[in-house]
Amino acid sequence: RSTLFPYTTLFRSRTGMARIVREVEPGLAGSGISPLNLFSGFFMRTSARNALRGKITAIASGALNAEIAVAVSEDTTIYAVVTSGSLRDLGLCIGREAVVLIKAPFVMIAPGHEPPATSARNCIRGIVKRCAISSVNAEIVLDIGDGKSLVSSITSHSATALDLAPGKQACALFDAAHVIIAID
Repeated sequence: RSTLFPYTTLFRSRTGMARIVREVEPGLAGSGISPLNLFSGFFMRTSARNALRGKITAIASGALNAEIAVAVSEDTTIYAVVTSGSLRDLGLCIGREAVVLIKAPFVMIAPGHEPPATSARNCIRGIVKRCAISSVNAEIVLDIGDGKSLVSSITSHSATALDLAPGKQACALFDAAHVIIAID
């Protein structure tokens, strides 16, 4: 049983949730973590291996689409392309918190610190944290700093050919159209 077990029945009612928030709020004061951020993981489940919380720092709007820049750390910004309708319906604006979701097969890996020339809008530098290779696929976990990582699912042949191993520098590359924006 988890340490949250006594609270699970309280999560089922609005008054119970309000009580939990009142109990934990003083302990979160000054931490930069809101009760909503703390509990959001209990309410949203996703199959995307990459879910990174950040703050919207820029929006470039076009007639049909908008490019959203989400700073997930001081040094890392992830770009997403959404429809103008989604921009409006989600209430996306500069300063709003958002979660970026990227499925692991959409994340390509390039060895080294310098990314190759590519049309992928997102190029995130990092260090290979883990490289699990099976007979068909490989899962590469890239440490991108600030306690955050990106997971990539590539072929085992590619992982071997690229000589990916823990401690080596690499870049994660993915298209802005493969990034989903979620809000609380």
